[in-house]
Amino acid sequence: MSSSRFSSPTSSLITMTSSYRASASWPTCVGTTTWCRVTSSLCLTVVVFTLSILSSLTLNENVGEKLFNAKNIHQTFQLVFNIIVNGDGTLTQKYSVDLLVDLLKSPKIADYLSRYQHFSACVSQVMGLLHSKDPDSAAKVLELLLAMSGVSGLRSLLCDVVLQPAGPRLRVGGRRQAGPDCGGGAEPGLALVQWLSCPVEGAESCSLQTLQLLSRLLEEALGAEGVSECVLNFVDMLLPVLLGLLKSLDPAEGDAELQKHCTRITHTTNLLLVLCDEDSTRSSVSRQLSAQLCLSLVESLLSRCHSNNPLTCLPPGSDSDLSQVCAEALMKTLELMSKLRRQVKDMETSFYRTLQDQRMVTPLSLALTSHHRERVQTGLALLSEATPLPDFPSLVLGESIAANNAYRQREADLSGKRLAVQEVPPPRPNVSALDSSCSSSRSVHTLIERMESGLEVELTAQQLPLVLQEQVEDLHVSEIINVYEQKLSAFAAKESRQQDLLEAKALVLSQADRLNTQYRFQLAQAEAEARKLGSLLKEAERRREDLQGELGSQVLEVERSKADIEELLRHNERLQRDSELHQGLKGAYNTLLLRFNETERLLKEITTQINALRKNHEALRLQHDKAVSALEEKEEKLQSLHSDLQQRESDITGLRGDLGAEQEKRKEKDLESRELEKTVDVLRKELNEMEQARKYASIRASSLELQKSQLETRLRQKEEELNKHSAMIAMIHSLSSNKTNSDVALTDPHTGNHVFK
Repeated sequence: MSSSRFSSPTSSLITMTSSYRASASWPTCVGTTTWCRVTSSLCLTVVVFTLSILSSLTLNENVGEKLFNAKNIHQTFQLVFNIIVNGDGTLTQKYSVDLLVDLLKSPKIADYLSRYQHFSACVSQVMGLLHSKDPDSAAKVLELLLAMSGVSGLRSLLCDVVLQPAGPRLRVGGRRQAGPDCGGGAEPGLALVQWLSCPVEGAESCSLQTLQLLSRLLEEALGAEGVSECVLNFVDMLLPVLLGLLKSLDPAEGDAELQKHCTRITHTTNLLLVLCDEDSTRSSVSRQLSAQLCLSLVESLLSRCHSNNPLTCLPPGSDSDLSQVCAEALMKTLELMSKLRRQVKDMETSFYRTLQDQRMVTPLSLALTSHHRERVQTGLALLSEATPLPDFPSLVLGESIAANNAYRQREADLSGKRLAVQEVPPPRPNVSALDSSCSSSRSVHTLIERMESGLEVELTAQQLPLVLQEQVEDLHVSEIINVYEQKLSAFAAKESRQQDLLEAKALVLSQADRLNTQYRFQLAQAEAEARKLGSLLKEAERRREDLQGELGSQVLEVERSKADIEELLRHNERLQRDSELHQGLKGAYNTLLLRFNETERLLKEITTQINALRKNHEALRLQHDKAVSALEEKEEKLQSLHSDLQQRESDITGLRGDLGAEQEKRKEKDLESRELEKTVDVLRKELNEMEQARKYASIRASSLELQKSQLETRLRQKEEELNKHSAMIAMIHSLSSNKTNSDVALTDPHTGNHVFK
């Protein structure tokens, strides 16, 4: 687009804007005095329209670069933010938001806005408008915030404004400053959380936009090197609100409400998946999310996906189909369960049990045949988790995917035929032709109605040529043929589709019969295993009681052995004391023996000196007699002591032998006690293994009971659907036979030959 084409309007708009800028002082911060001076000079709506026209005409040209350059763009930002925050009419605010969104599409202007020094203060004031109760105004504000979050340079600044705690910010001017719902000093994140909890009716766009905005901002905040404490506090405040949105579907609601509810569940689980990417926030999610909540949500989504009649569904590629929306919400929920199955109790069991559900075929096939890359990747990830499972219906899934592809191919062929029919050139637009075409179309419709109702049989061979002669000039035979070809192709497509559905239903019914037989066999096998495990458990209990009694007796024997050993130790101590006493007596005996030798030597000396000491013989004899008597007594005592010493040595030898025997017995008792302890440990391990096997058998039995109830319910539903399809086939055959019987012979008015239709 060249600038010469819009030279005069552009120059006038630039002149008007320049005069407007000259009349305003363009403050560096928001002020009510300057704002009143601006509003008194020009109308806000005219200003917004002027800037919109300028941006649409000259944004990508040289004039636009001069108008929205680095010197002027900050004044434009200030003006637009002032109009958004302080504008009197909601229409002007909406146009201002649209203008700023259009400006953000330019990378250069987005870069200017990221370097705008009052950006945080202006965004804080704009987010103060979220505290109002008007959903339309809040939707426009959220649209602006979403557009800003789409710019990588502005996303981090938005995170600082939204996720940081309330600080000194500029106050919202004008009449909103005195209102009770202003909330200028409140946290912007709190306002977003309040819009999350709004009901679906009337404010669903605000809730969805808030979820998308929080997903982008938290992804940016959690992708940083370190997660701040403010972000963690905000996540702790946000999690209860998000978990409150994950409520089960109400079957009494209409399709529109259910579709909105499923869409919000999808965005909520997407935000929870973003929180699960970081370890700290994942732990917070795992603490507050329960497996029962996810299981009830999955059950309601599965029942809703499975309750849709495939004959009334839209094509698999349609985004407005309720089944498609439910399937997307289900895929996101299962992806969340897959990420948290290690952290949340019973989540892994619920996840794998859901993957083995027969109703998972429909959402998985829709995800794998979708046009959206993210849905296909999610479906492939879940399929890789479900393929190794024993009860996963892979055969039925393949049939469903093939049926979806065939249906899409038939729809493409039929759409091509419809386009070929629509390309037929229309008649010339004159009055007579229009009148004739109207009359001919009315006659054609009348003839079609008569042919469909079977009333052509009443026409005689004489009346039919007259009718054809009156209408042959105005009828377009090619259009009639195209109409009937289109109807016949539609009937053929419907019939082939019904035939495919009948074949799929028959396959599913045979699959259900096979699964029922397999379930009965597994149930009988499980009951036999349960009885066998019960008998083994009783035998183990009996053996445990016997071993426990033996262990008690062995413990008593060990205690008695310990008492005997202690008694022997005390006896050994007494013997040690006796041995020490014996050593003392032995020393005394040696001393006496030395004295005896000395006495004997003196005696010899005395006997040699007897002649010299004869005078003292009498006195010495008395002394000698006394000494001899004393010596005899000493010898007797010595002999008695020697005999006692020998007796005690023999006793010590016997006691040492007894002590060795007792020590050997003690070692044997210790070995036996250790062997008994090992046996008790082995029995305890076997008992624990048996207990775990019993628990697994009980869990398997409960799972089989649940599958049995589900299969019986599905079998009854399939029988009802088979009866319906049989009735429809019978009706189709009856209609086709009626059409065959209602064929009549037509006569050509020119040749007189009979033409059979």
